[in-house]
Amino acid sequence: MDESGKLIAIIGDEDTVTGFLLAGVGHRTVNTTNFLVVKNDTTVSQIEDAFNRLTARDDIAIVLINQHVANEIRHLLGSYSKTIPTVLEIPSKDVPYDPEQDYIMQRINMMLGAGQS
Repeated sequence: MDESGKLIAIIGDEDTVTGFLLAGVGHRTVNTTNFLVVKNDTTVSQIEDAFNRLTARDDIAIVLINQHVANEIRHLLGSYSKTIPTVLEIPSKDVPYDPEQDYIMQRINMMLGAGQS
């Protein structure tokens, strides 16, 4: 797929995913979708599987993930090193964004030497 046809994927709570789907971000084929709605009964392994599946696709440029969901798979995010698809943590309606938990912000701070004496 050429660069102009790349998709945005979403892993998040129902309100976040619904909002992005209503904005036209959703993509569904016979075999797959570009989103996962995480509910109370969603297991960590289901989130891990969705993350691995979405980041392995060559038609996805960005994976948006609610930060509280990202905390469940922090071990995968810590070892994720690909540039494309880029993984961005976003806040949810019910859980505020904490830049201290965001792995991208942690990497930026490490590169800039923040927190060193």
